[in-house]
Order: sequence, then structure tokens, then C-alpha cells
Amino acid sequence: HAMDTLGQVIIAVGMAVGIGVPLGILAARSDRFEMALRPFLDFLQTIPPFVYLVPVIMLFNIGRVPGIIASVLYALPPAIRLTNLGIRNVDPETVEAAEAFGSTSHQTLFKVQLPLAMPSILTGINQTIMMVLSMVIIAGLVGGGGLGLETVTGLARNETGRGVEAGLAIVIIAVILDRLTQALARRQQRAARI
Repeated sequence: HAMDTLGQVIIAVGMAVGIGVPLGILAARSDRFEMALRPFLDFLQTIPPFVYLVPVIMLFNIGRVPGIIASVLYALPPAIRLTNLGIRNVDPETVEAAEAFGSTSHQTLFKVQLPLAMPSILTGINQTIMMVLSMVIIAGLVGGGGLGLETVTGLARNETGRGVEAGLAIVIIAVILDRLTQALARRQQRAARI
């Protein structure tokens, strides 16, 4: 069950980061795009997690797919917002120096802005992982499988030990993934200072 949950988390985080980081880059480069994206992100962050499941179940029935899609939607805002924030907080003088030495906008983005924004982007990925893991239990309500389903089944059948055991396993996975991404972010911060 732990590997099933970890697989779902990896897929959902991969999709959220694959969508969120490029949208964050576009938002950092265009104020108009950021303004258009802001209400959508505010909406995604304010609705309760259970509400994500309603339209997804109507479209995809029950099972793992609605759980993963709901997890991606729930975890998308921090990836977008922290990527946008990281790129916008890159020192303008550094960007100006890169452009003065003849860097194209593409080169400036990939060789200056993204490396300097990497600690913020990794923080966004860390938050995305934590939000996906929090959605795993809720996805268990719609047959998402893994530890979320075990937790829900244990509580529904009044098997408290089963539910607590699955819940603790989710917490352990969350702590391990959190420590790994924090260590990676610290390494990137040290590299950015050099």
C-alpha cells in the first residue's frame, strides 16, 4: 500500500510540477498573464479539498484517476506561485548584467534566473508534495487506493488500528519526502551563494 501511495504521489507531483513550473515562468515574464492566472489560483486555494472530487468523479467515475486529478488541481497553486515569486525576486542587476554580455532572453532565463530562483522553486515543489499527500486520504474516499483507502476503510469499519497504522505510514512518507526536498533546497541555496 505504501508503494501504491508513493506511486500516486510521484505521478501527481510530476504532473503538478510539469504544469506549474512552466505556468510560473510565464507568469513571471508577463504581468498580464499573472493577472489572468491569479483569480484561478485564488479559486483553487480557497475551495475545500472535498469539492475537487465532485466534478472529477462526474467526469471519470471512481478510482485512482479522479484521486490523482484532484490531487494535481489541489497542489498546483504553490508550484505556480513560488516559481513566479522566485523568478521575480532574482536581482534585476544580475539579469541586466547577463543581457549586457549579450545573453538572449532564453539564455538569461535558463542560465541566470532559473538557477537563482531554484531555492524558491524547490520550496514550491516541497509544498506541492505535502499537498498531494494530504489529498491522498481524501482520494481514498473515491477508491483512490493505497494508504488513503486503507485509512478510510479502517475508520469506516471501526478498525481504528488499521486506520491509524495507514495514517502513520502516510506521515512517515511525508516526513521522508519533506526532508529530501528540504535538503535539496538547502544545497541549491548554498550553490546559488557561491
